[in-house]
Amino acid sequence: MSKKPEFKVGERVVYPSHGVGEIIEIESQAIGEIKLEVYVISFPHDKMTLRVPVSRATASGLRTLATKSDVNKVYSILNDKPKRGNKMWSRRAQEYETKINSGQIEAIAEVVRDLYKNVDNDRSYSERTIYESALNRLATEIAVLENITIATATEKLVELLREKLAAA
Repeated sequence: MSKKPEFKVGERVVYPSHGVGEIIEIESQAIGEIKLEVYVISFPHDKMTLRVPVSRATASGLRTLATKSDVNKVYSILNDKPKRGNKMWSRRAQEYETKINSGQIEAIAEVVRDLYKNVDNDRSYSERTIYESALNRLATEIAVLENITIATATEKLVELLREKLAAA
C-alpha cells in the first residue's frame, strides 16, 4: 500500500521543525519485509539531510512554499499591534516555540511581531534566541519566494518592523 508522492525531486518544501529544504530524491528503502518510499530533503543551510516517508509527509507537516497571498498576510501580520501576553515568560516561550515549529508562516510571523522590540532594549537570552529563530525561519522562506538572499529578506523584515515602531 504505497502512497503516490505529492512532491517532486527539485521542489522546495517546508518541514515544520527545520524550515525550507529541497527534495533531492525519492528513494525506496527496505526495512525487513516492508518497502518504504521516502523523500530525501536537503537543508544546506543547516548542513542536514532528512528522510520523510512519502506516506507520512502530509501528516508530518511537510508543505509547499507559501504563496504570494500568504506573504502578503505575513506583511500585514507584521504591521499589526504586537500581542502582549500576561502569562509567565516560560509559558509564552513554549507557545512561541510551538508556533515556530508548526511550520505555518503566519504563526511564525506572529512570533516575530510579538518579540520584536527596538534593538536598543534589553532582551533576555531566551527571548532573543526565540526571536532570532523565528526571524531566520521567516526570512529563509521569504528569500526563496522573492528570489533574494536571506540577509536581504531579514533586513526587509526588520525594516518593516522598525518603520511600524517609529510610526506608533
